[in-house]
Amino acid sequence: MKLKRIIKGTIKWTIRVVLVLLLLVSAWLFIAYWRSTNDCESLLAAPGARMKAVIYCDYGEADVLHLAEIAKPVPNDNQLLVRVRAASVNPYDWHFIRGTPYLMRLGVGLRKPKNSRLGVDFAGTVEAVGKNVTEFKPGDEVYGGKTGAFAQYICVSEKGVVRKPENLTFEQAGSVQIAGMTALQALRKFAHVQPGQRVLINGASGGVGTFAVQIGKALGAHVTGVCSGRNADMVRSLGADEVIDYTKQDFAQSGKQWDVILDNVPNHSLSDCRHSLTAKGKYIMIGGGGPEDGRWIGPFARVIKLMLLEPFVNQEMRMMMSDPTKDDMTYLRDLMQSGKVTPVIDRRFSLGQVPEAIWYLEKGHARGKVVITVD
Repeated sequence: MKLKRIIKGTIKWTIRVVLVLLLLVSAWLFIAYWRSTNDCESLLAAPGARMKAVIYCDYGEADVLHLAEIAKPVPNDNQLLVRVRAASVNPYDWHFIRGTPYLMRLGVGLRKPKNSRLGVDFAGTVEAVGKNVTEFKPGDEVYGGKTGAFAQYICVSEKGVVRKPENLTFEQAGSVQIAGMTALQALRKFAHVQPGQRVLINGASGGVGTFAVQIGKALGAHVTGVCSGRNADMVRSLGADEVIDYTKQDFAQSGKQWDVILDNVPNHSLSDCRHSLTAKGKYIMIGGGGPEDGRWIGPFARVIKLMLLEPFVNQEMRMMMSDPTKDDMTYLRDLMQSGKVTPVIDRRFSLGQVPEAIWYLEKGHARGKVVITVD
């Protein structure tokens, strides 16, 4: 009887503690939600020289974006001021606009986005440099990545840019950072692709996919691209050794196996993907579906499945997000300078048409990159 009382008491106090913790967390979330704000008012009211930039003050669809006049940034001692000539849109952008999956709002703002600036990829001309900057000078043509790229000017550190290859336009260079770095690091750092290996790119005609096909070939792989029939010739022109039209054939039912699967559109079960890998193959998931998928936890549900599955299989299965380094940026720049990789541009929009560019990208049919030209 005494043991039963102890067990009952323990259960009772455990429930009470859990309930108290839930109440405290709920109270914290409630207060944090209503105190959540951003820098929109101060951004618009800041004094100094002005520039045009795309901002958003509330979560929503692309129509929450608007072109505004804000203060032109001033570089600190370790930064460059770049006159932006081109930028590009990414699925990354619509996740921030919508604040989805909702889990990410714990870090980027519960009720409103903390940072009202948008865009990452850019290319342009250095206009001024801080006193500690040694690698660049005014007039240099550069490209890289920094939040707030949908603007006429941006300040960035030396580590965030490299010189633009002479054989690329600003529009091409301005489309590289997220998609190009993701493809490069997935194949070179995560998959360690070796000459002669068989690599499948699911979603070969999109932003990451068009870079991945070319990078895979540059690494010496035998590349199979999966895309729709209307994009098959384009993917072949990028160097793909084989092209599978997903409207006519399912790669997971083909009976073939690959050493590496780079999955840009995770539309197959993990079981199907695993059976399409060789015994020691590697599966790398990129992205998390469309803007309406997984509003609460998005791709993390599949990530959890990957984590649970991996200890029980011989293959390596993971999701990755790019983490640009200067070395990787230089490596990719050299591939583009040599002509082994060329960015593919689908459509061009003006800075004032960023909402339209986002809408177009969300439809999921872009061939390569969607670019923003900046006057």
